[in-house]
Amino acid sequence: MAFNNLRNELELELSHEIGKIYRQEGFQGEKKISIPTELFQEYLRNDLVKRLYLTDVGYYPHALGHYMSRPMGCGEYIFFYCIEGKGYIEVENSQYEINAGEAFCIPMWKPHYYYADDTDPWSILWVHFKGEDSKYYPLEECEKIVFNSDFATNRMILLFDLLFRVLNKSYTLGNFIYISQVLSIILGETYMREKTSDDNRDQNQTISDIIKYMSFRLNQRITLEELSEAFKISKSNINELFIKYTKKTPIDFFICMKIDRACKLLKSTDMKIYQVAIEVGYSDPYFFSRIFKNVVGLSPKKYRESPMAVIEGYEM
Repeated sequence: MAFNNLRNELELELSHEIGKIYRQEGFQGEKKISIPTELFQEYLRNDLVKRLYLTDVGYYPHALGHYMSRPMGCGEYIFFYCIEGKGYIEVENSQYEINAGEAFCIPMWKPHYYYADDTDPWSILWVHFKGEDSKYYPLEECEKIVFNSDFATNRMILLFDLLFRVLNKSYTLGNFIYISQVLSIILGETYMREKTSDDNRDQNQTISDIIKYMSFRLNQRITLEELSEAFKISKSNINELFIKYTKKTPIDFFICMKIDRACKLLKSTDMKIYQVAIEVGYSDPYFFSRIFKNVVGLSPKKYRESPMAVIEGYEM
């Protein structure tokens, strides 16, 4: 029994060492598609296709022994997204540990190698690509991108699934245009979309819900106590959230919403100023005018007569 265990350990060690010389093929459940560029040279003249196009795309699940070395680099960018497990990427003597929910892009022509962890091998989605729009993304920075959202992996799997589905069909111009658009979404998801944690996402949703609540009550008066009761959040927490995301207290933000509505009415209707005041919840037109001037810098009358409409510091 001890001899068999030792033999198994030696075989496992040997298979790993062989994998470091010859990349293991045939991971169970893998998907891999390579497209000879000769097949779509004509399509590369299309303005949409040449922006971003792939040459290879794949999915390697639980890729024990996965290893690749390119001392001269590669003629395409290589994008990785780790679904689970972990692996390692080295680019020009800098090593990066890639874990679940993290992405990395190896720049074109940079010497590199990468491999799966021995004990917790990665499951990765990957794509080789290039194109004119590559310059708009920070692909040369060798930056590991960490996704905090629990839904990031599901979105990335969906996007890669779209690539596989289209590439399993015919190689037409329309399909290559579609692939280009999906690639741009993958890069946008990685480099442009704000990376928010679950807590931040919940906070953003709370702020959005409160603002919607306010927008339906612009002709009313709202207190912090009312918001606290309606959303089951303490007054101090509501204040903190609004200051964090809007740089204003909730009541100041609500006033700005009212004045923004008043500005639109003053410019787009012939309503009297007192009528505008009532429309946004002020029964006293003089008090309304004072609030309006504090926010806008002009009285309602002068604002209506002015050629431009600006509310300083107001941001939705």
